[in-house]
Amino acid sequence: MLHISLTMENRITIRYQQVGDAKRFFEILNSPNFHYFPAKPKTIRAEKEFLRKNAALRQSGEQFNYSILMNGTVVGAMGIHIEPRRNYSGEIGYFIDEAYWGRGIACEAVRQLEEMAFNELGVVRIEINMVKKNKASERVAIKCGYRKEGIGRKKLPLDGEYVDCYVYSKVRE
Repeated sequence: MLHISLTMENRITIRYQQVGDAKRFFEILNSPNFHYFPAKPKTIRAEKEFLRKNAALRQSGEQFNYSILMNGTVVGAMGIHIEPRRNYSGEIGYFIDEAYWGRGIACEAVRQLEEMAFNELGVVRIEINMVKKNKASERVAIKCGYRKEGIGRKKLPLDGEYVDCYVYSKVRE
């Protein structure tokens, strides 16, 4: 696990998700102000069932999911999905509790995950896709050095429909 500090007081780390994170993720994802992430677990039990699948997803090499912690407190989550037919390409997704928005937490977490993806998982290309209205996520991609490639039409299921997304990418040099 990498440790990168935002300031002396705020240490951001990522670790594999645990079943015990279910209640926290349920709270974050079901906030009425949380609009742009497609996962909305219906119950804590459903979230636990999802989290129990993580070990198998890691073993398959297809998906690596992490909790984002600030000073040891879970403030969000992220993951990278690696396309099985193109194991050199991955897509990062993330979410942060609204109480922690605007603090640079997502940027630090993305940097940590991309370092692992490039150096340990052998990924050559990483994408970040975001709903066009999600300006905060777009700022994260830009601050982390991702380049805008265009618009993925009907790329993400959200609230019962498929929405267009901006596609940003970074490649290992």
